[in-house]
Amino acid sequence: MEIVTKYHGIREYSNEDIIVFKKGLPGFKELKNFIVFPLEKNKVFSILHSIENSGVGLVLVSPFTIVNDYEFKIPDSYIKELQIDKPEEVLVLTTVTLNSNIKNMTTNLKAPIIINIKEKLGEQLILDNDKYKIKEPLFKVDIN
Repeated sequence: MEIVTKYHGIREYSNEDIIVFKKGLPGFKELKNFIVFPLEKNKVFSILHSIENSGVGLVLVSPFTIVNDYEFKIPDSYIKELQIDKPEEVLVLTTVTLNSNIKNMTTNLKAPIIINIKEKLGEQLILDNDKYKIKEPLFKVDIN
């Protein structure tokens, strides 16, 4: 199958690639089926793209590339809903807010997206933890 995306051209995918978000995502509750693919020519970022709406794609990053000791406990209810049996089945990503000024690009460490890569189920978790910010700068060094 293929989807013609608004910003990333034509993307091929199969049924095995579809990640189901049973509750949708905040702001996109009606969209349930997504695929993840790497951003062209960039190994740091990936795209979580709706297959139901060709105009909806979110830029994602691994939070571990931003904060080495990023950690939280996945609530038991999420473990059950996502059918997680082992830690190796879990992929954690965070959404990125793009900006024309690279210094102003941020990621949302407060609301990670949890994906069971084995069962192809996903959900966004809102952390009850003041340690992590909604707008964590992606680049902490001074970029000239």
